[in-house]
Amino acid sequence: MGSTFYIYGGKAFIDGEASLNRPLIKISQGKIETVAQNSLPPEGATVYKLRDDEVILPGFIDIHIHGANGADTMDGTNEALSTIAQFLPGEGVTSFLATTITSSVEETSLALKTAGQYKSESGAELLGVHLEGPFINPEQAGAQPSVHIVPPDLELFKEWQKISGNSIRIVTFAPEEKNGQELMKHLYETGVIGSVGHSDAAFTVMQEAEENGLSHATHLFNRMRPLHHREPGVVGSVYLSDKIKAELILDEIHVSPEVSHLSYQVLGSDRLILISDAIRGKGLAEGEYDLGGQKVTISNREARLEDGSLAGSVLHMDHAVRNALKFRNISWSDIVKITSLNAAKSLQIDHRKGRIAEGCDADIVILSHDGHVEKTFCRGEQQ
Repeated sequence: MGSTFYIYGGKAFIDGEASLNRPLIKISQGKIETVAQNSLPPEGATVYKLRDDEVILPGFIDIHIHGANGADTMDGTNEALSTIAQFLPGEGVTSFLATTITSSVEETSLALKTAGQYKSESGAELLGVHLEGPFINPEQAGAQPSVHIVPPDLELFKEWQKISGNSIRIVTFAPEEKNGQELMKHLYETGVIGSVGHSDAAFTVMQEAEENGLSHATHLFNRMRPLHHREPGVVGSVYLSDKIKAELILDEIHVSPEVSHLSYQVLGSDRLILISDAIRGKGLAEGEYDLGGQKVTISNREARLEDGSLAGSVLHMDHAVRNALKFRNISWSDIVKITSLNAAKSLQIDHRKGRIAEGCDADIVILSHDGHVEKTFCRGEQQ
């Protein structure tokens, strides 16, 4: 992190609004020191010179990922978290939230304690934890192990937050379950993002939750009450909201390309967040893997339980970007928002992540014009 170098050329998309042709970006001590135009690198400097058709973006932030390359958050080890962190830059991800799955209190406590104490030394930066389950609706369990699902429990959450060293940043929960609204109020009051997911909430419940501070929806469409013409459900409520941001697994498997495009048209680039929801089999050969003690078979880019249910994904974020580029009227500035800036804003870290700006972390991904990763820098270190 101590070296000084320059990125020169290409086209940089700064923050979802501004862009620069052939910028000169100075990186020093893991930070972006300056961003200039119409400047040349100094003589003798270390320079990464780019082609004119290469694209420079803030590094992607994956706020919902369980695992990759054989490792899972629920392994509860530093080695597992390090494996995930080292793998992600290859797909342009420079920071992430380690995501849990509904498990026993003991297993969840271990995973939270480990993630809370983990220090990111190289690779993608661990920003905290996304607690997915166990406070969800059993009828919308999906790949969440039903045996460990419990109603929202404020005291248990407080205990887990303490164990994690206050590193839980997002909680996926079902607001219609007993004490769901009480949990939402506490999350909002303590600066934790409440995210509706694995939920059968009706419109009136969603309205109450939004009044109590609900601001996110977990993997839109997947395991939530769908849009119906006489009951908006969770999906319709998200569409009608003006503040709820929605995760989307853009693998064209979890949600069809057409409905993904529709969601982009409705929500716009300010309220969509691309995620992977990836499991430990991402990056490995097709075959059988474990997810929360359940057998998952990966075949033809799909991860499924024995009953055929989808069980997370093996999606790479740059593949999601290439799928997003098919949307009508989408720009690279929109891509910045849905891959990094929106997440950074929600996590209240957009002063250092999600932008290519002076003083921000040098988290940068360089892509080909059609969305393939060419180089990734995590806090100024090429990965």
